[in-house]
Amino acid sequence: MPLYEYECPRCERTVELLVRSGDEKVACPECGEVKLERLMSAPAAPNMNGSSRSLPTAGPGEGCGAPRCCGGICQ
Repeated sequence: MPLYEYECPRCERTVELLVRSGDEKVACPECGEVKLERLMSAPAAPNMNGSSRSLPTAGPGEGCGAPRCCGGICQ
């Protein structure tokens, strides 16, 4: 289920809401406003190397992860 970030124009609160389908109506949990503005946000990615500052990367010779990867020589 996608998690979207919205801003309420009435109370100016920013909230994250789970949206099960594109037809689902959302409302501000604080004031009940239904005309929320969906915000652009960065997608979440798992952190595989223990650092909270970087995204996981492939090691030397592991390739880029694309379906037709060239085996680590992608530039």
